[in-house]
Amino acid sequence: MIRILGTIFAGLLGLAFGSFLNVCLSRWPEGESVVVPRSHCRQCGRTLPWWENLPLVSWLVLGGRCRGCKSWIGWRYPLVELAVGALWALQVWRSSDHLFAGFSGFSPDFSFHFFDWIAPLGLMIFCWLLVALAALDAEHFWLPDFLTFPGIALGILYSVAMEAQIQSAIPSLGAMGRAAAVSLLSALAAASLILVIRWGYWLMRRREGIGLGDAKLMALLAAWLGLPGALLAFGLGVVLGALAAVALLAFPAARNQSENWAASRLPLGTFLCMGGIVSSLWGQPIIAAYLRWAGL
Repeated sequence: MIRILGTIFAGLLGLAFGSFLNVCLSRWPEGESVVVPRSHCRQCGRTLPWWENLPLVSWLVLGGRCRGCKSWIGWRYPLVELAVGALWALQVWRSSDHLFAGFSGFSPDFSFHFFDWIAPLGLMIFCWLLVALAALDAEHFWLPDFLTFPGIALGILYSVAMEAQIQSAIPSLGAMGRAAAVSLLSALAAASLILVIRWGYWLMRRREGIGLGDAKLMALLAAWLGLPGALLAFGLGVVLGALAAVALLAFPAARNQSENWAASRLPLGTFLCMGGIVSSLWGQPIIAAYLRWAGL
């Protein structure tokens, strides 16, 4: 029962943080504060009462439209809230065996074991960042430095904290330094992969094909997931991007305007973020299955 309750609480908390993320996603591109003014309709400016700010529920009750001007709110709002809520609930559910192990029986253990919470709390932050970056790249082709650079730093700290969890104690300075160095080198190697592809594309087409933001995003993924996990996220992102391109090409307008199609842009960062989420959840078994299949 405590596992179910903990998962529900994490999901509800994720919905709330997803709702706040929607405020950020609407205001960051405009250079506005995320604190003031209060939540309001972006079309008519009407301040929203509390009951119109309930995550996911309000959007469903209002039919996705402003109660005042009836303008369309957009699918991004429920999708972001649902994504963060579902991912946070899933992270807690996957880790619940040891998170809530002391709550079973007639004399539950309410002691807080910090190291048990490193992985789920860290990955919840990681998923929040990836949902934010995916939405920004999908809507604005923008992967802001104020998210990617702190995200890389947090990923390195996460790697050090995971090293501490493995040792079940505060590790030595040498172990902390090695964990930080491996995470940093993984980030640099992953970013270099994108830079090499970017340079090769420029040599062939004489125009930019991949932005520098994608290189920083790959560094972020490697800092959190390690180089193998980041490469898996890259592979998944490329496959998802290719499928999206084929789906767009299936539309008659895209087929009839080949020149416009060739010059059209796809948000690679969005697909990399999707791959990163999959890698964070199931990366280890996927990589292990691939190594077995390859005979390595």
